[in-house]
Amino acid sequence: MIYLFESNISDNKSVLYALTDIYGIGKSQAFLICCKLGFSTSLKVKDLTKEQITKLVKTVQTLNIILASDLKKIKMLTTKRLVSIRSYRGLRKNQGLPVRGQRTHTSAKTARKRF
Repeated sequence: MIYLFESNISDNKSVLYALTDIYGIGKSQAFLICCKLGFSTSLKVKDLTKEQITKLVKTVQTLNIILASDLKKIKMLTTKRLVSIRSYRGLRKNQGLPVRGQRTHTSAKTARKRF
């Protein structure tokens, strides 16, 4: 088990899919990182050397990707801003209803059950 960017990465996964466990990195960015480093898609995390792990960390830092707690903080501040300026999205978010124009007459039951 490797601890990178505030998340645990299991040893048995391939590096491509293990990178998606980090909050803020999706499949496309994980694939981009693996291509830059020359990693095979079948390379397991347990087979990485210390040098490869340090190269991986440096590559992610040079790409200027916002990760983990910083990303969560930005999302929280955005939500707070929307609620404070009383925008439609902020009001819907505050009420626990769908924000992006989804139908609520016959769907979104889970969103409406929270109250």
